[in-house]
Amino acid sequence: MIPATQLDELPIRVGLGQFQLTSDSLLAYIKQCGVDDIQMNTAQLPGDSRWEFEDLAALRERVNAAGLRLMSLENVPVTFYDKIMLGLPGRDEQLDHMVATVTNMGRAGIPILGYHFMPTGVWRTSKTQPVRGGALATRYDHQLATSTDDDRFQHKNSTAHPDRDYTVEEMWENYCWYLERILPACETAGVRLALHPDDPPVDAALGRVPRLFHGFDCFRKALETFDSPMHGLNFCHGCWSEMKAGEGVLDAIRHFGSRDRIFYVHFRDVQGGIDDFTECFLGDGNCDPVETIRTLKDVGFRGFLIPDHVPQMEGDEGWNHRGRAWTVGYIRGLLDAVSG
Repeated sequence: MIPATQLDELPIRVGLGQFQLTSDSLLAYIKQCGVDDIQMNTAQLPGDSRWEFEDLAALRERVNAAGLRLMSLENVPVTFYDKIMLGLPGRDEQLDHMVATVTNMGRAGIPILGYHFMPTGVWRTSKTQPVRGGALATRYDHQLATSTDDDRFQHKNSTAHPDRDYTVEEMWENYCWYLERILPACETAGVRLALHPDDPPVDAALGRVPRLFHGFDCFRKALETFDSPMHGLNFCHGCWSEMKAGEGVLDAIRHFGSRDRIFYVHFRDVQGGIDDFTECFLGDGNCDPVETIRTLKDVGFRGFLIPDHVPQMEGDEGWNHRGRAWTVGYIRGLLDAVSG
């Protein structure tokens, strides 16, 4: 168990995540990759409206028993707070459950809750775009995604189906309503709240709901409005690269990292910009990963980096073990080289 006050005493390091369930085999594989920290995405735990202390504590203990640390639970199920995001009746009850969830996380010794504010989830227009050597990756084509009224390009993390068009002002009001109430609970529980960018970070509506977090000014506004050591970023390097085809990523790291507001990093990259991008192997994208690591080190970042999405390599299936192992090795090499 690592109290939030001790998180910054750990070195910059690589972790693994993007899975919902643990198994002895998976945890052993992660340890064999030379990784000590994990992050689970939308963990499959009992409860249809909240997570209970006993289940969270048992999960952390299982991870610890494998010689690993459970550093973050990223995303609760959308059904835990869809009414909050859309300002619908029932949001007060959902808020009570979310306060209980973060309180239980703090009691269980899980120090970070990653969150997003995308009622309609992540969007991609292809999951089988060929990249280096024929590996398969996801692609987003904005024109294609917005040329139809249906939601077939919703990729994950969404069960919400809004029945009307929302405005940016409404969504910001809903966001403020939530943060005004959940952030004090996080501060009391000792749980850091880490905001993920919209993916794709388009300055437009997808599925009838506008995206709030699609550029530097949006994140600065959120963190200045809700200024707390317990509120920061899940810095998704891939999303930041998507925004301006790689431009501005290092500036964002310098700004938020120097203020201790980057809690952990999704270390991936894309080729292209917001209108049309393809996820790719690190080193093949818009950004120089060496410069990214060097800049994180320069601003004193002490968190962990996970591969996040990875291309599907030959023989991969499901969680893309091979793609993740390649990426972990690549990141470990970068960390060693920059620290040396």
